[in-house]
Amino acid sequence: MKIIPTSISGLVVIEPIVFEDSRGYFFESFNEKKLSDAGIHLRFVQDNQSKSSYGVIRGLHYQLSPHAQTKLVRVLQGAILDVAVDLRTKSATFGKTLGVELSAENKKQLLVPRGFAHGFSVLTETAVVMYKCDEYYTPQAERGIVFNDPALNIDWRIPAGKEIVSDRDRNFKPFNQAEMNF
Repeated sequence: MKIIPTSISGLVVIEPIVFEDSRGYFFESFNEKKLSDAGIHLRFVQDNQSKSSYGVIRGLHYQLSPHAQTKLVRVLQGAILDVAVDLRTKSATFGKTLGVELSAENKKQLLVPRGFAHGFSVLTETAVVMYKCDEYYTPQAERGIVFNDPALNIDWRIPAGKEIVSDRDRNFKPFNQAEMNF
């Protein structure tokens, strides 16, 4: 697997080495030793999976420390725009966003470390998303930032009026009012 740094420290794209033949394909989707050799030391404790329709935007979600989560996100069916927002107040990229298209076809994964808000939009008819977490879901630590905050200016690649967003996600605070402790 290739571990590719991004323009935001800590966010990495993971590209598997895919072996294809007439039967289909095979690849390693996770290898703790290879990540560790690259300086990424994680112990995942929970897997989550969702299925969503075109236009769904989920996020921007995060958990406060000490319950913050690192997520390793991949797509099993369809395609998404996966977005991370740097909430680390002492980071040179505080408030910056990064979007990466993840799909069943490209098999890329995004490693979103603790201290980031995370969300995604569904770009295909449906998408099945799976992500590993290194901390358990803790409802009292859960927070969010409204998906359409003009200060973040995220292009979710969904036409205006076609977005499908939960009431909870629509009612999150903007970035400049969000509680963060990273």
